[in-house]
Amino acid sequence: MDIHSKKKLSNGVEIPVTGLGVYLSPAGEVTADSVRWAVEAGYRHIDAAAVYGNEESVGEGIRTCGVPREQLFITSKLWNDDMRKGRQREAFQETLKKLGTDYLDLYLIHWPVENHAESWHVLEDLYRSGLVRAIGVSNYHRQHLDELAAEAEIVPMVNQFECHPYLSQEPLMELCRERGMVCEAYSPLGGQNGPVLSDPGILKLAQDHGRTAAQIVLRWHLQKGRVVLPKSNHRERICSNLEIFDFELSAAEMETMDHLNQDLRTGGNPDCFDF
Repeated sequence: MDIHSKKKLSNGVEIPVTGLGVYLSPAGEVTADSVRWAVEAGYRHIDAAAVYGNEESVGEGIRTCGVPREQLFITSKLWNDDMRKGRQREAFQETLKKLGTDYLDLYLIHWPVENHAESWHVLEDLYRSGLVRAIGVSNYHRQHLDELAAEAEIVPMVNQFECHPYLSQEPLMELCRERGMVCEAYSPLGGQNGPVLSDPGILKLAQDHGRTAAQIVLRWHLQKGRVVLPKSNHRERICSNLEIFDFELSAAEMETMDHLNQDLRTGGNPDCFDF
């Protein structure tokens, strides 16, 4: 495994195992710079969403990063209000325009709102038309995947959800593996001001390996087979978060990490969200 490592989706499309997340990244040059710094460091995967309010800034970073669009893997997500209002196709076109691209590599339903199965049929059409290379879901638990499976013609290729050492999501991971979905971890470091990076066990592993706590956590994710999407607007951290391919955690160290799970959620709960 190296900086260029990818996972193959069920349709054969390859997704880089590390990506830059841009949730809470402010619109403007801050986000554009973050994208440029990430690409310069070696990232080829940017994870965006309409509701983040910074797609135009992401688009600027993509256009000015010096790497051809076809060498990048760009994700965005269909927001809840657009699904509720039946604006799925319009929202997709708005995303393309803001990002300055004529296709997406991956398009996700952001949350399983009431009419998510209807919205999935729109994503299936976008996929068949070639406007999207792969489609998937975000924040889906078993019941949401089951609801979708009852109507879907195409099985989601990806499920993106909150996942970190304090919320390991092993049952959901296993379900996704059974159904041929690649798992993506958002908030992989435990979320804004979360307790994960100050955990004594993780700090001990960081000291043993001469690494940062974030690098230990990100390496754990990779060895668990997940795609990781760390977010940062700091050039040094963006680079540091990618320096995880030249060491390995032992089986015992992985077990130590696995035992940290507390089912602690720092973001919204897909079973009872109200936005």
